[in-house]
Amino acid sequence: CDVDSKVLERGGKNVETAQGKAPKLYKDIREALENKEIDAITIATPNHWHTLAAVWGCQAGKDVYVEKPLSHSIYEGRQLVAAAQKYGRIVQHGTQSRANSTLIRDMKLIHDGFIGKIGESRGYVYKNGNRGPIGHGKPGPVPENLDWTLWQGPSRDHEFMINVDRKKPGLYVHYDWHYFWEYGNGEIGNQGVHQMDIACWGHNRGLPVKVYSSGGRYGLDDDGQTPNTQATTFTYADGSIMTFQVRNLGSFEECDGGNCGNSFFGTKGMYIVGKGFFSYKEGKTAEREAIPVPDDAANPDKGGKWERFFRAVRSRKPEDQSVSTLDAHFSCVHCQLGNIAYRLGRSLDFDPKTERFKDKEANKHIKREYRKGIEVPQLA
Repeated sequence: CDVDSKVLERGGKNVETAQGKAPKLYKDIREALENKEIDAITIATPNHWHTLAAVWGCQAGKDVYVEKPLSHSIYEGRQLVAAAQKYGRIVQHGTQSRANSTLIRDMKLIHDGFIGKIGESRGYVYKNGNRGPIGHGKPGPVPENLDWTLWQGPSRDHEFMINVDRKKPGLYVHYDWHYFWEYGNGEIGNQGVHQMDIACWGHNRGLPVKVYSSGGRYGLDDDGQTPNTQATTFTYADGSIMTFQVRNLGSFEECDGGNCGNSFFGTKGMYIVGKGFFSYKEGKTAEREAIPVPDDAANPDKGGKWERFFRAVRSRKPEDQSVSTLDAHFSCVHCQLGNIAYRLGRSLDFDPKTERFKDKEANKHIKREYRKGIEVPQLA
């Protein structure tokens, strides 16, 4: 199912080659959802379509695997959590680290106090050199193969923009919509969702009570709106903090050997994803010493993301999913909080229970303006 006929035809041929049978092709997801032979759907659309497509899927009796982020706004995520519960559907989020057996083991150790009480968690997204300028746009004709109205879906109506600098179908399609507020959530809501999800998983404090974010779109001459450099700090009710950094320009500093990562700092030691547990040698703050994982620490292999999803579909048990819909929502809310604080340019107080700010202007960003007749329904 795709609104671009060229992409649709190519995908159909790939499936036919793989399974020896041509699939049914749809341009409009609503027609696909009417097919009673379909039990489950996967959603890999631009972000502004994720929640509406997933809610429609739940209402049509389909289970849903929705790519990250599961929502474009705080309001949308809460409605999808409600939809999964109301219609009794499996809704799994595309943050596949939750299915990593080593991470499952290590997160349990962190939660059990292996490195003491966590005071700070950090997430890093340093896409050094991988995020160049996306070009400039101007109004132009819509390609014949693209249904622009359907592509926009629940978003407000905008002119189609051709890309005057790059040989692409348009300024937004088919990837650079990530960097426009109407359709995407920036890098923190792109690659960043993966590291944010790990950070939230390990920190294990739910939603924060305060958020501050600063940065900008530096070193690029293009029409992109979202920051390529962003530093965000979340403060929780117990005083602990989570910091999250996006650096999409070249950087000499890497996050312990990789361009994306996470680390956790406790009263007894620290943990670096992919590196292990460490304690600091007494009196030698520049040196750290590895802490071996206990021999009896379980390393449960519960299968990969797809195996977990299909197991949950068959068992009808949400606990068989790799991550609960609510936990996925919380991770996405962190990304959205960071963006709202960045756009308003100030620290914001947030109520984790109501999922609203103590700031009228900030609350306007909780729910987007929809195209009339194609809205995410209020279910919660």
